Amino acid sequence: MVLFTLLVFMVVIIGFWLVSRVLLHTAIGHFLRDKWRLFEEHFHAHQLYKIPKFNQNMQQNQVYHKILMYLNSLPSAEDSDFVSLFSAINKPNEINLVIDETTTENHMIPDTYLGSRIFWKLEHNCILLKMRKKEKRRILSTYLQHIHNVVDEIEQKNKQIKLYINGENSLENGRWISVPFNHPATIDTSLLDLEQKKVIKSDLESFLKAEQYYHRLGRVWKRSYLLYGPSGTGKSSFIAGMAKFLRYDIYDVVLSKVENDTDLKMLLMQTTSKSIIVVEDLDQFLAEKSTFVNLSGILNFMDGIVSACGEERVMVFTVSNKEKIDSAVLRPGRIDVHVEFPLCDFSAFKTLANSHLGVKEHKLFPQVEEVFQTGAKLSPAEIGEIMIFNRGSPTRAIKSVISALKSNTDVKVKLADNTNDEVLPLRLTHSVSVGGALGVPSGLLGHGGSAGIPTRLMHSGSARTVEESHNTGLFRRESIPSVKEFKKFYGLLKPKHNKKEFVDFEGLGKENSRHENVSKLFGA
Repeated sequence: MVLFTLLVFMVVIIGFWLVSRVLLHTAIGHFLRDKWRLFEEHFHAHQLYKIPKFNQNMQQNQVYHKILMYLNSLPSAEDSDFVSLFSAINKPNEINLVIDETTTENHMIPDTYLGSRIFWKLEHNCILLKMRKKEKRRILSTYLQHIHNVVDEIEQKNKQIKLYINGENSLENGRWISVPFNHPATIDTSLLDLEQKKVIKSDLESFLKAEQYYHRLGRVWKRSYLLYGPSGTGKSSFIAGMAKFLRYDIYDVVLSKVENDTDLKMLLMQTTSKSIIVVEDLDQFLAEKSTFVNLSGILNFMDGIVSACGEERVMVFTVSNKEKIDSAVLRPGRIDVHVEFPLCDFSAFKTLANSHLGVKEHKLFPQVEEVFQTGAKLSPAEIGEIMIFNRGSPTRAIKSVISALKSNTDVKVKLADNTNDEVLPLRLTHSVSVGGALGVPSGLLGHGGSAGIPTRLMHSGSARTVEESHNTGLFRRESIPSVKEFKKFYGLLKPKHNKKEFVDFEGLGKENSRHENVSKLFGA
């Protein structure tokens, strides 16, 4: 009898437990749970805070909009009686739930912070904050700061990054012209060493959280980077990756458009916080000995008193040759982090082959490594363009890279053999242009330079295609291939003596020996 009574008792307990579990996921359970919480709160004294939608001057209250954005981020917001659906900013395929202010009046939205229950209530043109009086001293200030931090993160996530470029002075638009910035590059897509990328990410994340630390040291909350290396090694793309990582706007300072040192300071004062200030090709600008902006003006721009007019900034300077920069520019305090972007080696080549061709291993990789060991170097942009053009055939792409690397080695040998009386051939730069009549990237045409030496295709990722001769003269030139060369490149005229599968840079270079005199003329 006793066992039967215990069995009945256990069945009743389990039955009540199962019924309660089922009811919790129904409208009845939801209703009973809310009523119980409200009943429980009646036994506590509460403090109410009112956040109006408009201030005394009928202007928008920014605190109201921040709190509303915070409430929309709460999981409990989904339980509101009326929720609107909107597409996310900059992400049309993502749907956001937004509380309808006009139809959710008198609806309580609960929140939990540091173990305390807090209630928000939407009323006509205002929001009420309700919390227990005995807990307000402990959590109110930190809770409001928590709301500010959450909203700041949401705004940064949804922010449309912009690129600003300094133009002519205008009373209407100011000095900065902006456009939306949607560059696809990230820090992870750069060819830097994996460990180096982790260190840079960690440094940037540490900077974002270091406001109080910098202020305690009496320093302006900013960070300066120097990116150095030859053109085409990915410096500009890395800056785009930094902007995407930080969700910062970019201010690209074109020094050639700056009138004087004072104008440069005014440009800096017109930038905003949470931004990256970029000065590209600083070494070339300083080498030109500008009469408008001198070295002193650059130094004041980097860490002078005007640089304190605004915080949470990252300054990035790019140079091709760090050794040519005055040591005053590179001293600690002006430049905090140095990042080298070298020419492509075999490890970087394998990364490019994986990303551009989808190839992790290939029978030609040992041959590529052997060519690299001879000292041959090309920029990642050069190798990348070859792979993009030949992406339909990985084997042809790798063979073309091998040919280009060997051609580069031949150029070095030829330069070493030149006497002082001879004119050195120009190293030509071709900006990538796929919009031509034949749709051929101009750097891949492979037409020859001086003495039949094939030119090196070069793409820096920007529009700056400036070349240096051995006398440091600056030139820009693009030689024009003949119609026959175009046809041969596309296989319209098949040479009998060459049935190779890939683009032979050396062969094309030899056929274009007719350009030798022109190259020597430009190099003189």
